[in-house]
Amino acid sequence: MGFIAIGGEELLVTLAPVAVYWLYSGMYEVLGSSKALAKYRLHSRRDEETKNMATKKDVVMGVLLQQAIQAAISVAVLKLTGGEQDGGIDVKSGGRGQPSTAASSFLDTAARFAVAMVVLDAWQYFMHRVMHSSRYMYRRFHSWHHRVVAPYAFAAQYNHPVDGVLTETLSGAAAFLASGMGPRAAAAFFMFATVKGIDDHCGVLVPWNPLHAVFRDNNTAYHDVHHQLGGGRRNFSQPFFVIWDRLLGTYAGYTVEERHGGGLQVKIIKDHA
Repeated sequence: MGFIAIGGEELLVTLAPVAVYWLYSGMYEVLGSSKALAKYRLHSRRDEETKNMATKKDVVMGVLLQQAIQAAISVAVLKLTGGEQDGGIDVKSGGRGQPSTAASSFLDTAARFAVAMVVLDAWQYFMHRVMHSSRYMYRRFHSWHHRVVAPYAFAAQYNHPVDGVLTETLSGAAAFLASGMGPRAAAAFFMFATVKGIDDHCGVLVPWNPLHAVFRDNNTAYHDVHHQLGGGRRNFSQPFFVIWDRLLGTYAGYTVEERHGGGLQVKIIKDHA
């Protein structure tokens, strides 16, 4: 029964990213048709309705299924690791019994975040690339995600359940275990990663988005290239860096131009494709 019982920290790690997902993507959905954002849209509302092969109902149901599976695996990982995760240094006790300060605690947590980001990025790049390199894997699993040709915010986690587990859920588990984060730090990290993933798929390239300022190379336009018909084998990196694309020759440059009729459009630079 101890394994079945779910504590507050397990609930925080599993449910906080889900809540953030629907709240943040819902914000984009509500504001998506406003005049203030219309000129920054990469795809019109009509594009979302006519180009995408999955209905929004299909997307909602698919995302909820993936999140349920992800939550179950998250709880299992947390229960199996028990109290072994270090979770950063406690300001008062020094974590492992050593004196500590707020500064050292912050640096420790920041270092764990950095490790988690690198592990998450590496896992997702290589698994994502496998999904495109194998005809069977793409047709059977990953093609679900590319039914959304004109991406929008709450389609960010729309995947076949197998693809969702292999690419996203297991990458999160690997990042959690490799970094040694505790549950509260993990909840913060996964909420951050969730927001970044939504931004990559939101289809809105606003100049004041702070994540676009921090992650200038990996943003909405960068990932939009991957969803285009000519970009499916390029720009696999997600959600933070582009280092693997650049090192392994899968990087595609792009330009962002005003679209006739309003909004913006992303064009692949052929020399980089």
